[in-house]
Amino acid sequence: MTAIEDLAVIGDLQTAALVDAEGSVVWLCLPRFDSPACFAALLDTDAAGHWRIAPADGGRCTRRRYRGDTLVLETEWETPDGTVRVVDHMPLRGRYPDVVRIVEGVTGEVAVRGELAVRFDYGRVVPWVRRVGDRWQALAGPDALWLSTPAPLEGRDRTTVSEFTVRAGERVPFVLTWTPGHHDAPPEVDAERALGETVAAWERWVADGRAVGGRWAGAVTRSLVTLRALTHAPTGGIVAAVTTSLPEQPGGPRNWDYRYSWLRDSTYTLQALLAAGHTEEAQAWRRWLLRAVAGDPADLQIMYGVDGTRRLPEAELDWLAGWEGSRPVRTGNAAAAQLQLDVVGEVLDGLHLARAAGLGAPEEAWDLQCALLDHLEGQWQQPDSGLWEQRGEPRHFVHSKVMAWVAFDRMVRGAREHGLPGPVEHWARVRDTIRAEVLEHGVHDGHLVQSYGSTELDAALLLVPRVGFLPADDPRVVATVEAVQRDLTRDGLVLRYRPDSSGDGLPGTEGVFLACSFWLVDALHGAGRRDEAEALFERLLGCASDLGLLSEEWDPDAGRQLGNTPQAFSHFALVVTAVQLDEGRHARSDHPVGAARAGAPRLP
Repeated sequence: MTAIEDLAVIGDLQTAALVDAEGSVVWLCLPRFDSPACFAALLDTDAAGHWRIAPADGGRCTRRRYRGDTLVLETEWETPDGTVRVVDHMPLRGRYPDVVRIVEGVTGEVAVRGELAVRFDYGRVVPWVRRVGDRWQALAGPDALWLSTPAPLEGRDRTTVSEFTVRAGERVPFVLTWTPGHHDAPPEVDAERALGETVAAWERWVADGRAVGGRWAGAVTRSLVTLRALTHAPTGGIVAAVTTSLPEQPGGPRNWDYRYSWLRDSTYTLQALLAAGHTEEAQAWRRWLLRAVAGDPADLQIMYGVDGTRRLPEAELDWLAGWEGSRPVRTGNAAAAQLQLDVVGEVLDGLHLARAAGLGAPEEAWDLQCALLDHLEGQWQQPDSGLWEQRGEPRHFVHSKVMAWVAFDRMVRGAREHGLPGPVEHWARVRDTIRAEVLEHGVHDGHLVQSYGSTELDAALLLVPRVGFLPADDPRVVATVEAVQRDLTRDGLVLRYRPDSSGDGLPGTEGVFLACSFWLVDALHGAGRRDEAEALFERLLGCASDLGLLSEEWDPDAGRQLGNTPQAFSHFALVVTAVQLDEGRHARSDHPVGAARAGAPRLP
């Protein structure tokens, strides 16, 4: 089974493929991120669909890298007969999505073998494969894949096989194009021209931003490129990850579909993009956010499809064995229907940040924001499922109440600072009521707790100073940070919560949550504990793969990644944390980070 840290991502800003260290595409959904996979070996065996191009003797590559600050992957094998390189990329989308693979002879001459096993609908459908002119077509119902290559091809055991020898200086292209099943053959793609255009497009995108992160600039740029790869360019939505059902615990049932856009990512998204000067992408995300939340506030969801789709029915794919036997494999996400009170606060926090950054007229969509706040006023005293989408009984989660405070606080400030209409004094009274309730019922033994009446901890409490509910040096915040370090860490990295306290009825545990560990870095930095913060940040960078990619979680015992990948939440947090450390200041969620403003306080 492919290790999660062995996965490389390539994409065209509408979907993405994952390539393992043996040269095999083991995951690809077409035509977009949340479409059914045509290669699903990641969640089963090669029989569920894969596309391998590698030396005939196979084996793990000798080295791999991205070409500069792009999403073009170069994988090399040194063999007794010579060195061969496979260059993989997805050209930015034209009419149809393409995967382009170029086999390049570097030294000597190497026997190469290609295996293409297309299995539509997550490995369930074996297509009809036939030659159409000088191409091979795999066809089944609504889907067709077209393969073009000068290399020899033949069918063996429901697999299209290519065997050839590549010599130093030779380049052999393969182009795989998806079309709807009822469409004619797509236009031919010039692989070399597509490669040049793809490299240039990524280089332009990076150059359009600004260098941030100081001595961590390399990690920050790779994270930004990865976040761009998770973007659905036509809508501006950003998926949480390109995969489903990579587990929080190998062999366990905590396997969820992350190929959707979460509202709570809004302020982190905006802060990360604005920090690097990518204002166009920040504006596109803001427009997506406004479209997603438009309508009746009672219908607000925590996540949506990349095009704003609201119905995300959860299903189990019982024909897939799961990654390391982690079942069930799920598509859709039932958590979309949960009540999570923090979401309104995160949306209004993000829109406040957008106003502060000058991304749009202050009055735009103000009526919608007022409607969201009015709805929250009738809900904030209810128990909910919380930030972590726990599937047990609803509770009065402290983080949810804090984010309700954020919602009212940002609206009060929006009205006062931008002259926008609304019952400001009433909003201020509700805000103050929420704060008083949290400090009365959400504190135990001097520190904040997960929920009212509980003694449990929650990593989301580390966000309290970030959103401005309490300052970073408040004794209750300091005590919370110390309690998290003492009782909610494994090997110094942060758990979201203790799984046995979740009440969701699911067995097992999970790894440490990488975003939460970045939050601890921020909290330590805000408290003036810079040396500790930097040491922890460096440790977290060590959890990235050789290509700089982060998944959702880390297993400290096995020293490997867990969870869906590449994880936007982890990369957002990396960018924001690196910029804050480099600038020497602790930025709140309602202020842009990056390019520190004159007079902004700096930490020692």
